[in-house]
Amino acid sequence: MAATASSSSPPLAHHQPDNTAFTQQRLPAWQPLLSAGTVLPLFFCLGVAFVALGLGLHFSSATIQELELDYTGLGNSSCARCANLSQRPIGDRPSCTCELRFTLSQAFPAPVCLYYQLSNYYQNNRRYSVSRDDQQLSGDAWALRNPVEECQPYQKDAKGTPIAPCGSVANSLFNDTFDLFYVLNNGTKVQVPLDKRGISWWTDSNIKFRNPEPVNGSLALAFKGTVKPPNWPYPAYDLGKGNPNNTGFVNEDFIVWMRIAALPTFRKLYSRVRLGNFSTELPQGNYSLNITYNYPVLSFHGSKKVIFSTLSWMGGKNPFLGITFLVFGSACILSGFVMLVVHIKYQHLSEADE
Repeated sequence: MAATASSSSPPLAHHQPDNTAFTQQRLPAWQPLLSAGTVLPLFFCLGVAFVALGLGLHFSSATIQELELDYTGLGNSSCARCANLSQRPIGDRPSCTCELRFTLSQAFPAPVCLYYQLSNYYQNNRRYSVSRDDQQLSGDAWALRNPVEECQPYQKDAKGTPIAPCGSVANSLFNDTFDLFYVLNNGTKVQVPLDKRGISWWTDSNIKFRNPEPVNGSLALAFKGTVKPPNWPYPAYDLGKGNPNNTGFVNEDFIVWMRIAALPTFRKLYSRVRLGNFSTELPQGNYSLNITYNYPVLSFHGSKKVIFSTLSWMGGKNPFLGITFLVFGSACILSGFVMLVVHIKYQHLSEADE
């Protein structure tokens, strides 16, 4: 009988949490009591702050000067012949250059950024965006010759030789080039130097992207046993040839392209105008832009533009950011007034309840 009573008694509580203030939820806590006296000032203060910041961003964006030049090559434009030639197969595609003439009605203060813009181009497509090997791009010798499966169909060539860099993102590298000239009154052209240093993110060029260790001082030997991507005219170790700090995987044009864009219409930084006689401004007057047209866009109904833009304390032109702050600030102020009216109208009811 005693054994039966013992077996029916509750088990020892060895699975219960410790008897501490934290595990038993006895720590002191603070819970705000929301009232009209606290909520209304908060909404009005946030609204005023958002509106002030929005106005600052909006007017700052409005002061930025921009010039867009479309060089897709549609119709009878100067780049139409090059656009048609770019549709040929890569091996049968001749080099083609075209010229865009334009006029600046007022000077652009330095630094002036030169962007290229592509439209109807979905870099954010999942299969496209993962088609790369970050370990290979970090300079790992084993990954250089053993690219990941995600790089298919640009993992290896028909002979089974690994591609470096592998993947769709690298294979589709933007390869148009631009040369800018200032046209004097007598027709003489003065070349405007384009500074391509520092156009990529610091974390990309100094941390994420690395070249493999040179063999006997040669980067070409480090890439031995690999082949270039099919769409490239030359291997990775010839990118930016002549500048050992801007070749291979650390080439800044390549790094800029490898940072995936989120929207189908995007722009990427090509260079800056801030050197020589143009270190203070890009003066008003006539200009000529020589374009080496290599990148095909007509096949996917895309377009290409060159954009010249000045900068402000907030960066490049971005009217959306200022408008967003203005909308949210106005919504906060409007909500504050609505709650204020409701509070005044029904205040006597709460006092009667008390």
